[in-house]
Amino acid sequence: MPISSVQIRPFPQAVRRGVRVIMLCAAGMVGVPSIALSEPVLPSSFEQAAAGYRYEFPRDHGSHPSYRTEWWYYTGHLRAKTGRLFGYELTFFRRAVSPEDIKTQPSQWSVSHLYLAHLAVTDVEGRRFHFSEKLSRAGLGKAGAEESRLHAWIDDWRAEAAPAPNGMHTLFARDGTATLDLQLQPAKPLVVHGRDGISRKGAGEGNATHYYSFTRLATTGNLTIGTERFEVAGTSWMDHEFGSTDLGPDLSGWDWFSIQLEDQSELMLYRLRRKDGGSDLESSGTIVLPDGTTRHLSVSDIRIESTRTWTSQESRAVYPSTWRIEVPSMDLALEVMPLLADQELRTSRSTQVTYWEGAVSVSGLKHGRSVKGQGYVELTGYAERIQQKM
Repeated sequence: MPISSVQIRPFPQAVRRGVRVIMLCAAGMVGVPSIALSEPVLPSSFEQAAAGYRYEFPRDHGSHPSYRTEWWYYTGHLRAKTGRLFGYELTFFRRAVSPEDIKTQPSQWSVSHLYLAHLAVTDVEGRRFHFSEKLSRAGLGKAGAEESRLHAWIDDWRAEAAPAPNGMHTLFARDGTATLDLQLQPAKPLVVHGRDGISRKGAGEGNATHYYSFTRLATTGNLTIGTERFEVAGTSWMDHEFGSTDLGPDLSGWDWFSIQLEDQSELMLYRLRRKDGGSDLESSGTIVLPDGTTRHLSVSDIRIESTRTWTSQESRAVYPSTWRIEVPSMDLALEVMPLLADQELRTSRSTQVTYWEGAVSVSGLKHGRSVKGQGYVELTGYAERIQQKM
């Protein structure tokens, strides 16, 4: 599958170190995938995600520069009028550069924040997966994120939302192969994950993020691939997460799931994988009921079993490829299958991080009745341990 990469002007060495770290975060920025990976010691200049945080919207849709890492993450399923099915991902990341790196940069490169964006399109019928990326630094208006509302951008790529808490979201991104131009209207209120305002990402003190989602957004717009233009409609999922801490040294990666069922309920799960193959005790999830009410799931509430694998011909990584997910307390048992086997992102031109993220179909039983759905899955740490890239 061809993967297109946007040409990027090189950064000086100090900034490239920050770019590599932000991409390591990006490899998992959607729920868990969104864990900040960095130096073992957290600089005191960055705020930690602490219990008791109280969200204020639309302010909290915007940027939080006092935290080291932040991302706005959109994934979704789109269908053209012809019936052709697509999956998509558009993500913006902000990474604060540590003060010690700023001091070592020549003045013309001095920068406090780096920005990264991913665009990916899964063409199910065409059996194609397209990916491109952008990297930039804040300054001269080329990249940034407003603090008072949702507006993140790099060049003409952007994610923007009206100031109202449930206002319309607008997404736009294009490269030499694909153009994404979408409008997303929240169909349910946003959901805050975790407990007491934080989503735990490890046992260490402060090892957490602030994390919320729009789990169902009615989506319309246009998608262009090559010379083909499609008018599309579907359903999207949006994550916004920010924090400052590291992935624990005993963890090798994560598996993250976002699932939208046809009965208008949703499920978010993440499994933090220990180096010994087990699940970290801070792995968790959220059930969202049709009326928007939520239930937090601990690791003991969730069973995730891989029933098949797929081996990448490029990286030789062996990924789980089909899953059985059970939440016994909800009488829920689901089978999750990729819509395309090869949805592996190989970012060799910028950060040398390889991971799998793609569109999936869902079927199973809920309270003894048949249920179907769709979702996205992200898998990191299978090509190699993330820490090896630091």
